Amino acid sequence: MAAFVKSVNAKIRANPMLNYVCSTHFWGPVSNFGIPIAAVMDTQKSPELISGKMTGALVVYSATFMRYALAVQPKNYLLFLCHFVNEGAQLTQGYRYLQYHKMGGKEETLKQQAESGVKSAVGKVESEVGKAVEKAKDVVGK
Repeated sequence: MAAFVKSVNAKIRANPMLNYVCSTHFWGPVSNFGIPIAAVMDTQKSPELISGKMTGALVVYSATFMRYALAVQPKNYLLFLCHFVNEGAQLTQGYRYLQYHKMGGKEETLKQQAESGVKSAVGKVESEVGKAVEKAKDVVGK
């Protein structure tokens, strides 16, 4: 059995593509891609949920490991890409955080919610008045 495993491993390692796919140079970044995927998906959520401290830490983390991915031998471009995507997503989240909490976005959101609430209330009142007018017409018409 050991000879069989050894021969299969030798065949895998002889093929450069299979050798790469079976290495930590490939599987490390692939498993790490969950972070940037989650970050990109989070850009669609409310900026109210963004943690400024965590976003800042992830910006530093991604920048550090982008540099690390190019410092190792051989260069790990897949790891660089993973952290490059995460860096972009985290910078986007950082901007959204600052815009919402520091540049008036929160107040604007509250203002829009209040306006939509007033419009909704006005619509309900108008429909009730319309029903009352119809009832009055029916009573007067009889």
